[in-house]
Amino acid sequence: MALRIAVTGSPGVGKSTLVAKVAEASGLKVGGVLARERRYKDRRIGFELLDLSSGAIGILADETGSGPQLGKYRVHPEDLEGVGARAIEAALKCDLIVVDEVGPMELTSHRFVSAVEMAIASSKPMLVVLHEWSNHRLAKKIRSTFRVITVTRENREIVAQEIAASLSRLET
Repeated sequence: MALRIAVTGSPGVGKSTLVAKVAEASGLKVGGVLARERRYKDRRIGFELLDLSSGAIGILADETGSGPQLGKYRVHPEDLEGVGARAIEAALKCDLIVVDEVGPMELTSHRFVSAVEMAIASSKPMLVVLHEWSNHRLAKKIRSTFRVITVTRENREIVAQEIAASLSRLET
């Protein structure tokens, strides 16, 4: 059975940073998507998406646009699908699939959800950031089929080491 790990926890605890560090240090061919904060003068203005294979960058959400609104941010569906979902689809050719994150913004896209479902149906190892309180069917599926680890400021370094050790045991 493929290694399937999901990290969850409170906002700002370092889940995305942990996943990015572990993926980079894994030595595996990594594909998928990372979500990163966009900041201007020490203020968060939105989120961007990074395709780990191609390096393509898109806007997940910011305070402009006309997509679905979540809090003060509006999702950019064209980038969520064109960069985010596409990155996950392309990651099926890689050794490790990273999905950051399965959360409310990402779940507004049917293509994104389908791409994650395709990845789950594959035999590829996966490392996923899972929104802490999501009740979406995809989040429920991940909770029931992945090893779910709650990340805190106190445990994030040891969690990163544990995940890295698990990945190092994978055959490439």
